[in-house]
Amino acid sequence: METKLYQNRTFDTVDYSEQRLSDTEFVNCEFINCNFSKSDLSHNDFLDSTFKNCNLSLAVLKNTGLKNIKFIGCKLMGLDFSASNSFLFSMNFQDCILDYSTFIYKKLKKTNFIDCSLKEADFSNTDLSLSVFKNCDLSNATFVECILEKTDFKTSRNYAFDPSDNKIKGTKVSHTALAGLLQKFDLAIE
Repeated sequence: METKLYQNRTFDTVDYSEQRLSDTEFVNCEFINCNFSKSDLSHNDFLDSTFKNCNLSLAVLKNTGLKNIKFIGCKLMGLDFSASNSFLFSMNFQDCILDYSTFIYKKLKKTNFIDCSLKEADFSNTDLSLSVFKNCDLSNATFVECILEKTDFKTSRNYAFDPSDNKIKGTKVSHTALAGLLQKFDLAIE
């Protein structure tokens, strides 16, 4: 089957919900107000593209290429990014809802999460070195065996991780978050 190629295109208010896109490559495209909820995006490639105010909740990303992608104002609930293609995998998020999403075993070096909700997101075994979580809600997010070296959590809230289960050299945290980092010791911090 031949791969379809879209370059330098804008897709505005297109409803792809519960549909399957296959064998398509999007290069330098912009998606605005599109609905991809419960879509099957498996085996497609997105390169140097931007999603603005789109809904991708529960979309299937099996072997989907996500290379230099910007998500702005998007709803990305329950996405399994760990199933996507790892080759040149890179994304940035601003004003997005990523609750219940999974990033297990992904390399997310230098990724920006700005003003995002990441409630119950799973970052187990993820490389988040040099990433920035700016003003994010990380309630019940999982950080186990992660590389968090020089990761910036200073302005975020509700995060907790065990420093002995993660690489944390140079990790930036707020003094108000120290209780979440010492949770396993059951200390009475006042």
